[in-house]
Amino acid sequence: MNYIFALLVLISIFFGIINNTLNDVIDSIWLGCKKTLDISLYLIGIMAFWLGVLNIAKKSGLLSLFSKIVTPIIDKIFDELPEKSEIQGNIALNFSANFLGLANAATPFGIAAIKKMQDINVDKTSASNSMCMLLAMNTAGFQLIPATIIAILAANGFKNPQVIILPTFIVTFIAFVSSIIFSKVMQKIYKKQQINENIIKQYDNSEVKKIWN
Repeated sequence: MNYIFALLVLISIFFGIINNTLNDVIDSIWLGCKKTLDISLYLIGIMAFWLGVLNIAKKSGLLSLFSKIVTPIIDKIFDELPEKSEIQGNIALNFSANFLGLANAATPFGIAAIKKMQDINVDKTSASNSMCMLLAMNTAGFQLIPATIIAILAANGFKNPQVIILPTFIVTFIAFVSSIIFSKVMQKIYKKQQINENIIKQYDNSEVKKIWN
C-alpha cells in the first residue's frame, strides 16, 4: 500500500506539472495532511472515551455480567466448542467491544479466540466452522454505537453525526443475523471439522480462567 500511495502522489505531481496546476496539487496534499490530523485527534478522543467506558464496565462487573448473559447464546451458535471454556469468554468480550463500536479493542479478543480454536483443530491447514462463524460475525460488525464512524463524521464537519446510530444498528443487526444463518447453512453443506478430543477433555477438566480479572 505504501508503494501504491507513493505512486499516486508522484503521478499527481507529474500531471500537475504538465497541466500547470502544481500549486493546486501541493495545496491538496497539505489540506489532506491537515484533515488526516484532525480526524486522528477526533478518533483518539472517541477511542479514549469508549475504552474508558469499557474499562469501567470491566472493573464494575458489568462486562462479566454481559458475558454471562450472552454466553448461553454463544454456546448455541458455537456448538462445536467445549462448553464454558475461555474461548467463549474471549468471544463474548469480542462481541461486547464490537457492539460498542470499538473494533480496535475487539481485535485482540478475536485473535485470542481464534488461537484457542486452532489449538483444538486436528487439521491445522483448514479453518473450523467456529473460526468461519466468528470471522463472519466480525465482518458483519453488529454495533449499537458506531463510535469510529461518528468521530470521522464529526471531524469532517457533519453537524449531527449521531443520526447514523439507528440506521447503523438496523443494518448491522440484519448483516449479523444473516452471517450466522449463512454460516450455519454452509456448515450443513461442508464436512464438519474434526476436533482433538484430548484437548477438549483438557479444557473441560481445567479451571476456566476469569479473563476479565
